[in-house]
Amino acid sequence: MIACDLGSNTLRVVEIDCQSKERIKEFEKIVKSAEGIASSGNISAAAVERVIAAVKICQQKFDFSQGYRAVTTAALRFAENGKEVVQKIYDKTGVLFEIIDGTQEAEYTRIGVENRLEKLHLGTESYILLDLGGGSSEIVIKEKDQILSRSFPVGIVTVVEKYGLKNIEKGIREVCQPIVSFAQETDSKPERFIGSSGTPTTIAAFLQGMDYSHYDYRKINGYQLDLGMMAAALEKLLKMDKKNREKWVGTGRDDLVIAGVKLLAEIVKSFGFTQITVIDDGLREGLGIFECLRKNQQIFTNN
Repeated sequence: MIACDLGSNTLRVVEIDCQSKERIKEFEKIVKSAEGIASSGNISAAAVERVIAAVKICQQKFDFSQGYRAVTTAALRFAENGKEVVQKIYDKTGVLFEIIDGTQEAEYTRIGVENRLEKLHLGTESYILLDLGGGSSEIVIKEKDQILSRSFPVGIVTVVEKYGLKNIEKGIREVCQPIVSFAQETDSKPERFIGSSGTPTTIAAFLQGMDYSHYDYRKINGYQLDLGMMAAALEKLLKMDKKNREKWVGTGRDDLVIAGVKLLAEIVKSFGFTQITVIDDGLREGLGIFECLRKNQQIFTNN
């Protein structure tokens, strides 16, 4: 099963083995979908062309005829021309993306994360999950059979575009207020805080000496990252020149990672935690697993 996740900054694609629920092959390309959206309200023509080019590369690497599901999240969800962009991508590539809401995004991410937690023999009954995205952030709180999820229009790309790195602290305080209020209203204190998405995974890789081109998700899953480690990584990155920093975090991602670490730390602290468990698996893996389960259920029903 092929699963595609078009985010505010990156197109991420994975092929999932429906039996083992493991990755067979994966692909990632920075496309900057949300670039300029904070000022114009629209996905730019240049961003659309980058997405189309990336999808065409995927079609050379993956056999979409075996079955696929492609979704897109906050950037196209909030953009005034989101539906037009989806149609243009389909016209040029034949790959149809579905704009999903925050609730669906949180649920697919939860499925992907829980699958990985089970494989790592970590608990899945009590946790807070943060999916810190480019255009929105999803938070899931689980206590046994009780699951509470929220989606917030708080994203790294939009914060950087609106405030810039010079005013990022002010921006974070302002945009994080709804999340801080949500944290204060939450009575339960789950056992674990889980960080999914690019910022925690990139910092976990950096601290293990892995640059962007040598990233290995198998060394990321389950990594314990505390606030002190985040601060130390941020200090090291800020001392580097742009070229060297991009070697470690990816071309065009250096400002986003710097802002993302600050945003991540603020959210973690607001829930009263000092350490997180980093999980690389997220929306695209959860989407693929969900489609595998649905496919198997359909086969079972037909029989």
